[in-house]
Amino acid sequence: MKLGLIVGYSGAGMALPLDLILEAERLGYDSAWTAEAWGSDAVSPAAWILARTTRIRVGTGIMQMPARTPSCTAMTAMTLNALSGNRFIVGIGPSGAQVAEGWYGELYGKPLQRTREYIRIMRTIWERKEPLVFKGEYYHIPYDGPGASGMGKPLKSILHGNAEIPIYTASLTPGGLRTAAEVADGVFPVWMIPEKYPVIGRHLEEGFAKSGGSRGLDNFDVAPFVQACMGDSLEECRRPVKDMLALYVGGMGSKSKNFYNDYAKRLGYEEAAEKIQALFMSGRKAEAAAAVPDALVDECALVGPAPRIRERLQAWKDAGRRRHVGTLILGGNVDAALLRVVAEEVL
Repeated sequence: MKLGLIVGYSGAGMALPLDLILEAERLGYDSAWTAEAWGSDAVSPAAWILARTTRIRVGTGIMQMPARTPSCTAMTAMTLNALSGNRFIVGIGPSGAQVAEGWYGELYGKPLQRTREYIRIMRTIWERKEPLVFKGEYYHIPYDGPGASGMGKPLKSILHGNAEIPIYTASLTPGGLRTAAEVADGVFPVWMIPEKYPVIGRHLEEGFAKSGGSRGLDNFDVAPFVQACMGDSLEECRRPVKDMLALYVGGMGSKSKNFYNDYAKRLGYEEAAEKIQALFMSGRKAEAAAAVPDALVDECALVGPAPRIRERLQAWKDAGRRRHVGTLILGGNVDAALLRVVAEEVL
């Protein structure tokens, strides 16, 4: 099992924990991951990190598909991969309807179909077997829709890039997991519980079957984001994880369509998920966080004193041996001491 580090996206100010990233690289961590919401973008920090490091791989967890055409993302990936000595990883996702339509002004539509088309176009560009021609539900290249000039010409990338750049998708719905396993090289299932791999695994297996046997756990990376906080007080360490889970389970989406809420229910926390959502959507955010069960935090996160974290890591290591987890990506309240504890136990 490999280790990664979530760098995330900015708050009101832009900064990067470069010292932490360099320490992760020194300790043998495999990857660092940037992100974007509706502030800082994911690509600029990734380029900055790649320029300041020599070994660690850097990925986007995630680039939002509504923000860029697939051709733009393919060009960006080829460029960063070439400049960094093949250390760049593409992570993409559809985001949600609120962001796609509310921030980017793009149709949310059918995210799984968009994902399939997006990845196919990127790989066609990288392979350079022929000029790019694509006719899909979302993308027509060359464009021939309303207002087209008629002068669009099929083109082939000038840059000879690496056709094997890994592509990960952020997926947690059954359909999203199936699609990831069928067409991508890895998946971020947000958080997960290592002992409950079948919650996502059965959908991955369905996707592997649809790939015609080209994909399976031997060549596909299940890469969950694992929130972590190390300290003497278990209760204090649980608190930031509860705040995060309350936000996602309670407030990411509408009452009728919240993928994170549905996922929490599939993990066995149906009653808690409904309570968290009701409290959060009524503005009682502190109560929503308090309603997050300790058991959920303990199962999906690494919290508490160092010995407790080492003990909990045994379940993750077992999942790694089973190939149920390929990369454990640390996020949350991560400092150098926590990086070292996890590295000593896992690497």
